[in-house]
This record gives sequence, structure tokens and C-alpha cells, in this order.
Amino acid sequence: MAYWLVKSEPDAFSWDQQVANGVEPWTGVRNHMAAKNLRTMKVGDLAFFYHSNIGKEIVGVVRVAREAYPDPSDETGRWVCVDMETVGPMPKPVTLAAVKEDPDFAELALVRQSRLSVMAVSAEHWKKLAKLGGWKGK
Repeated sequence: MAYWLVKSEPDAFSWDQQVANGVEPWTGVRNHMAAKNLRTMKVGDLAFFYHSNIGKEIVGVVRVAREAYPDPSDETGRWVCVDMETVGPMPKPVTLAAVKEDPDFAELALVRQSRLSVMAVSAEHWKKLAKLGGWKGK
């Protein structure tokens, strides 16, 4: 299993909307590296759901429910999306400020490539972020 972090602006698509929908296509990704990451995802992979711009914090966990397929919001047919299934909320949101304060996260893409909307998270970073947020799942 691989681990990821996916970012959404909460005024465009929030954690509450993800929870209400249960399974939601992760559409609108228009960055080549982020799209490559979407194409790499496998069913069952876990991802942190991160509120960008407003909040700047990890607020929940989602699971890949469907692997990459053509993004219905893309008229060109060049971009892909995956379906994300709600797993659960982060008991204690993990802020970007807390991540940046910890030197163990210096190589985390959230710190190094802050504009990337879909990024891989190492197993080591996953465990540490999960612990910071009180997440007891995998």
C-alpha cells in the first residue's frame, strides 16, 4: 500500500463535503506531477485530506476507491481523476505550521513542493503525521 496527501481548498471542496458524499471523484488536477501521482494510485491506498489556503491542515483520511480514469471535468481528455472514499476525520488536525516546525518533515513534499496538490507520503512520514493527529488507523 502507498500513502498520499491530497489537497483541496475548503471553499471549493471541503472535508465536510467529502464526508457527506462518501465517495467522490478527485477531479480538477491540472499539474503534470500531481496527475502522474493520481495515475500511480492503487485501490486501497490511503491519503491524508488536506485543507489548503484556508486552514492549511490535515483534516481527514480517504482511501482510493477507483484507480485513474478520464477526468469528467476535463474537456481535452488529457487529465485523470481517481475516486476517493471517506475513511474518517483526523482526531486532531495537523497544521502546516506544526509540520514545518519539525525537522523530520524537511523532505516531505508538503514542505518542499507546497503548491503540489497530490503528493506521495513515505510510510515513515505517514506514521508520524498520523501520530501527531491522533489517527489510530493504518
